Amino acid sequence: MELKDRVKAFEKLGVFLKEQVRGEWTEMNTEHEVFTKLLLQVKNHNAWFTEAELSSALSAIASSLETKNLDKWVEPYKEALSGPSAKKKVLVIMAGNIPLVGFHDFISVLISGNRFLGKVSSDDHLLLPFLAAILLQLEPRFKDLIEFAEGQVKDMDAVIATGSSNSSRYFDYYFGKYPHIIRKNRHSIAIITGNENAEDFAQLGKDIFQYYGLGCRNVSKLFVPEGYQFDPFFEGIYSFSHILSSNKYVNNYEYNKTLYLLNNEKMLDNNFLLLREDIALSSPIGVMFYEYYKDVESLKSRLHMDEPYIQCKVSKAAQFPGTLPFGQTQCPQLWDYADGVDTLKFLLTL
Repeated sequence: MELKDRVKAFEKLGVFLKEQVRGEWTEMNTEHEVFTKLLLQVKNHNAWFTEAELSSALSAIASSLETKNLDKWVEPYKEALSGPSAKKKVLVIMAGNIPLVGFHDFISVLISGNRFLGKVSSDDHLLLPFLAAILLQLEPRFKDLIEFAEGQVKDMDAVIATGSSNSSRYFDYYFGKYPHIIRKNRHSIAIITGNENAEDFAQLGKDIFQYYGLGCRNVSKLFVPEGYQFDPFFEGIYSFSHILSSNKYVNNYEYNKTLYLLNNEKMLDNNFLLLREDIALSSPIGVMFYEYYKDVESLKSRLHMDEPYIQCKVSKAAQFPGTLPFGQTQCPQLWDYADGVDTLKFLLTL
């Protein structure tokens, strides 16, 4: 396949996803029925993957597969991508914290002309194989380039593995001899200046609560000016109180609240989110850590210390250097690489 053929196939996959999410399917009625049943199976298997979260994930992927986005993504490497492909077998070990979190690695391997060998998480083992099957219907020439594996895997040429900081040590041990990308825990933060309004915090709420805070792009820490009063923040995120409809979220929220009360630890509570002062970046589900800063320069110095552990930074209208606007962390483009490592560039060096 030429590059244009590979790109065209993913464009068609994006159209398929839009049709399924919006209920506007035309030709693939059988596939829609199968897809609907699959989503129900996914929800029953993993209670974190609600209908709303699945819809959000699928919509974000469909949007990223629009022609203009695919063209912009491949443009810097068009010459290399258009040349003969080495077809190296790339093992991709995927996380399962949010739906289809491994899709970007999937498309990167195939767009680069290499062979995809996927090892899916038990928490999200149905969605990507199904999308791969749809892709094969749209472009049968991918047939020999897509494989999903179980158990021990051998004979790969490169590895892309996503997991925790703990699992990364095992990945390093087993796969360090291969060309590799090994991702560890990362977290996202928000910078509050005190000039935000209710709408700003409503947007920030998306960064906090979407996927129940389980993703590395979810904001888990607030940096606020000294003396900041949190009433505007609590008022702005009140529309997300519906998160209490999730028993799994409620169980985590109540567990952490009980733990803090038993230990007599200070916290703020709006009955669905706990705020606690802590220097750590990673907060438990149902909890948001915060830290005070004195001025902009001291904040820049503080963030520089944690830069290797930060995935995204957000602020109002992206006014702080190097930040995204509130509400944008869960809408990554194809060129927004995890951990800042250009996956496509890595694959083209194999």
